Amino acid sequence: MSDTGAAVEAEGAVSGAEAPVAGLRAERVSRRADGRLILDGVALAPETGSTVGVLGPNGSGKSTLLRLLAGLLTPTSGVVTLDGTPLGDLPRRTVARRLAVVEQQSDTQIELTVEDVVRLGRVPHRRAWTPASADDERAVRAALERTGLDARAGQPWHTLSGGERQRVQIARALAQEPRELLLDEPTNHLDIHHQLDLLALITGLPVTTVVALHDLNLAAMYCDRVVVLSAGRVVAAGTPGDVLTAELMADVYGVRAAVSSEGPEGRPHVRFLGTLV
Repeated sequence: MSDTGAAVEAEGAVSGAEAPVAGLRAERVSRRADGRLILDGVALAPETGSTVGVLGPNGSGKSTLLRLLAGLLTPTSGVVTLDGTPLGDLPRRTVARRLAVVEQQSDTQIELTVEDVVRLGRVPHRRAWTPASADDERAVRAALERTGLDARAGQPWHTLSGGERQRVQIARALAQEPRELLLDEPTNHLDIHHQLDLLALITGLPVTTVVALHDLNLAAMYCDRVVVLSAGRVVAAGTPGDVLTAELMADVYGVRAAVSSEGPEGRPHVRFLGTLV
């Protein structure tokens, strides 16, 4: 059993029915599509306020897991819960107020400003066709300031670079005032400066974050814990220092690697030496 799954069971054994289960959890979720098993019994229980990285090769199930956690897909078996209640039993508006999702890339054909996009984060908090409230405007301003976009509020969305657009999507998510933030490969197509800038921003937020990443060294630098998927199953989970080993690189990624503690604060650094024949 992965240590993530063990943690879920251990916590349940201690608390039992006496205390509600807090936060977002995946309890042995599986997902089939077109007759193929994409996820197989995955458990995930992020600690409140932590950043959990979901790692794995292409096709390992990372994006599917994020979509299950967001309630955009339904598990074939198992359950995703929010404070102990299955997502499917909660009103969509309730889920949207708690969970914010940032996809790999976003685009629009509509002429929107940066502020317009960030205001979309307030939709779950407003009734249809009602004007923005003072709370809405406060949340939008706070999100723009937190992401350093307040000076660009009136700039057209389509004039921004890829890194700037991702930052706007983070601001939109923050305007939701979520307690959980889910991000699917947010650093894709960004240069290293924007990758570091974006992850520093994300991990500094006062929310519980689950982020799918390809870059193992970025995960080692910024994540409190990592979960590694392979062929839809959790094959390792724990701190980056415990999980990111040369043996894991060989078994999961099929590469030779040297792992040292050269990273910031003694975190692991992976140096790739070549592929395995």
